[in-house]
Parts: sequence; C-alpha cells; structure tokens
Amino acid sequence: MKEKSRCPWPKGDLYIQYHDLEWGVPLHDDRALFESIVLDGAQAGLSWSTILNKRENYRAAFDNFDAEKVARYGKRKRVALLADAGIVRNRLKIDSAIDNAKAFLAVQEQFGTFDNYIWGFVDGRPIQNRWKEMSQVPARTPVSDAMSKDLKRRGFRFVGSTICYAFMQAAGMVNDHLVSCFRYKELR
Repeated sequence: MKEKSRCPWPKGDLYIQYHDLEWGVPLHDDRALFESIVLDGAQAGLSWSTILNKRENYRAAFDNFDAEKVARYGKRKRVALLADAGIVRNRLKIDSAIDNAKAFLAVQEQFGTFDNYIWGFVDGRPIQNRWKEMSQVPARTPVSDAMSKDLKRRGFRFVGSTICYAFMQAAGMVNDHLVSCFRYKELR
C-alpha cells in the first residue's frame, strides 16, 4: 500500500496522528480554542513535539482547560503546577495561562463566544494558502500581527505574532498544508 503524501514536518507516530487528524481542521469549540491558546503559549521557545507529548498531562493539570476553573486558580494551585513534572514548569507560562483564562472569559462575555471573536480575524472562513514548499510558509502574517496586538490589548500574554500564526494553523484558520499533502484537499 502506497504511503500518503503529507507535509514533511511530522516525525513519529504521535506527530503524524496530530498532523493527519487535527492540525488545520477548523476549530470552533471554545474549550478547545482555549486549550490551543494555552498550549501554543507554552510552546514558546520549545518544540511543538515537547508540548504535544505533554498534552494529556496539561489537560489533567489544567482541569481539561475549563477557563472558568483556570481563571480561579490561586497561589496553592500555581505552586502545584510549578511542581508538576508533566508540564512545562515555567512560572511565566503558568501565570499567563491563568491570566489568559480571565481574558478569555472577558472575550466570551463581550462576543458571546471566543469562537465569534477569534474567527472574525479571518471573516469566519479559513484562509486557503497554496504552498508548494515549507520554505514558503510564513512564521507570521499581517492577520497574526493584528490578532496578537488585539489579544495583548485584552490582557492575553504569550501571544506574539508567531504564536498567533501557529495558533491559526492549528485551529484551521489557515490551510497551511502543502498542496502535495493529502490533507490539503480534504481541508479545502
């Protein structure tokens, strides 16, 4: 049986499964969007495979990314998270996840859902790119610049333009699968 043609970046079973089933699929569930924002921020300075390998630990540690619960975390929970070897034990990243939960809830209050707000940056439809080589895929765009600026204005942290673009890719706001990848046509 012929192997499917896919983007060249996923290496290893977990990464391939993530690429084939999740990456670039339009995401409209607020809990999953909050998870993605937190995990993309946690990834800053690290490889995505590091975070992907810790994702189940993150889900357990952060109450399955229930933003209302995370927003209420106090000093005791912060200390427990800093001691949790199953996640990235970085005080700034842990504090940002809690602050981002509060900002996330404020966005939900204003827009009804975080989904309504975040998908507004792409007029509610995924941007369909046509990259032939990985070298063509940008690290940031004017849309991710605008998203980053607005998220920061609303109190989010670890949401620089590059992180926002990675979030857009993961959440399916852009189709950045290479045109030769079997997922490209499936997500068009």
